[in-house]
Amino acid sequence: MKLVDTAIPEVKIVEPAVFGDDRGFFMETWNARGFAAAGLDLNFVQDNHSRSAKGVLRGLHYQVRQPQGKLVRVVRGAVYDVAVDIRRDSATFGRWVGVELTEANKRMLWVPPGFAHGFLSLEDGTEFLYKCTDFYAREHERSLLWSDPAIGIDWPLCGETPQLSDKDAAAPPLAEAELS
Repeated sequence: MKLVDTAIPEVKIVEPAVFGDDRGFFMETWNARGFAAAGLDLNFVQDNHSRSAKGVLRGLHYQVRQPQGKLVRVVRGAVYDVAVDIRRDSATFGRWVGVELTEANKRMLWVPPGFAHGFLSLEDGTEFLYKCTDFYAREHERSLLWSDPAIGIDWPLCGETPQLSDKDAAAPPLAEAELS
């Protein structure tokens, strides 16, 4: 496994060792000792799995209490995955990192607690998995406006309008958001 730095030091791209031959491939997607040795000593309590059509944008989600760190990956299809720093005292507050995660590249992204997270599905039938460091708490979940110009995420929409949940469509911009 290899950790790759991003423009925000705490957000990491994880490139697993993939062993393939004419039968297929094998890779470890989580190994507590291996991740700890690489500097990510994590304790996961919940796994989630979503499926999305092309053009679905989920996020930007976070919890004001019980913030979740997320180790995310794609097992079918492709996404443009985004983490936004919402830690008020951070030097990178309001900045974002975006990474393409695909079935083919097998990359994962570590999104630490204190970040809003979202993704745009780039293919029909995209399946997205994520491990969380804390439990989902509906009463603490919040969303940021995916298109907030103050954040300026460069979503690869190619002129299309994304499909959003009602909650995500009505999300406030960062300047008006409830943060922890």
